[in-house]
Amino acid sequence: MLTVYGIKNCDSVKKALKFFKEHNIETELFDFKKETPSPEKIEMWVNKAGIDKVFNNRGTTYRNLKLKELNLDEAGKIQWLCKELMLIKRPVIEYKDMVIVGFNEEIYKKTFL
Repeated sequence: MLTVYGIKNCDSVKKALKFFKEHNIETELFDFKKETPSPEKIEMWVNKAGIDKVFNNRGTTYRNLKLKELNLDEAGKIQWLCKELMLIKRPVIEYKDMVIVGFNEEIYKKTFL
């Protein structure tokens, strides 16, 4: 069973869940609104996928918190990811030894089918 990390009302998460459902791949949603991933898990995502993939610097949360002005290094970004889950680019999927961030149908087809 695949765990999809994200929030229910996120468009990218919806697309990912739809993709898996259409291809009969069983998933469960780890909803950031209800549960919090451990700091160790977030660090593992960053280590496997890269800070630029995991850290969402395009979203409303990033702008509202004025994080651009802080010129955060990787450690600073990881601290913010642990404090503010809406900074995590969604969805995050752990599969075999990989961490896949975001929804990209071509990558999903190559990886999961």
